[in-house]
Amino acid sequence: MKNTVLMGEDELIEKAVGILMRGLGPIETSRFLALPPGKRSESVRRHRAWQAKLNKDEFFDTAFAEE
Repeated sequence: MKNTVLMGEDELIEKAVGILMRGLGPIETSRFLALPPGKRSESVRRHRAWQAKLNKDEFFDTAFAEE
């Protein structure tokens, strides 16, 4: 089994902001970080909405594909 070591929060934030800055630039990074969180729907309702849009055969083919 492979051991996973998580980086600290400070390092995670520094790397993530660096990636955003390189990809988006300072203004768009600032806009992205200032976006208000979206309204969360109740979990069962959200799950049912996901299921309604789901292509069952495609999902199973992807989930159980042999690699």
